Amino acid sequence: MDLAQLLARRRMVRSFDGTPVDPQWLDDACATALWAPTAGNSAGVRMYTVGSDSVAAYFERATDPEWRRDASRAPGLARAGAVVIVTSRPQDYLDRYGEADKQTSGLASPAAWPIPYWHTDAAMATMALLLLLEEGGWSATIWGNFRHDRAVLEWAGAPDESLFASVLVGRADGHDPRSRSLHRVVPTRASRVRRLG
Repeated sequence: MDLAQLLARRRMVRSFDGTPVDPQWLDDACATALWAPTAGNSAGVRMYTVGSDSVAAYFERATDPEWRRDASRAPGLARAGAVVIVTSRPQDYLDRYGEADKQTSGLASPAAWPIPYWHTDAAMATMALLLLLEEGGWSATIWGNFRHDRAVLEWAGAPDESLFASVLVGRADGHDPRSRSLHRVVPTRASRVRRLG
């Protein structure tokens, strides 16, 4: 399958059947995803893999009891076969851009970055992982970092890092609740491309 087909086929799946993901396969996929671009070769993105036996413990940190009780998507998401926690290390970028060959950039402090590339690099590595998962026949969804980030980072043993997102991985069970976002009228992909000159 070529890249265009992978991109067109990839979907966020929010209901899994509980099939465990082979931990070594997932570790290898994460290492491959980290070939994604990294500003200044800072290598400041990390991925922590969570096996099926620890998915429930992850959800205890990443959610609260009310959400687990009330959210219609909670049971399907909790059946993920693995989780990948994606973090970035902003200090790695500040240190790198403070080195002699990058000093003239003026990017040795966080406020100097119009776009913090630690987020950009984490996003690129996450997209690479999503495509590798699709190629490997797995389903996945992004679990955004909107709350409970400190608890997740402490649990992962990475309290000084920045949580970008988690990727829930597994086999789709066919009971994915349809996202309301799909009903929105949006511009076509082609109309969002502009040729200049």
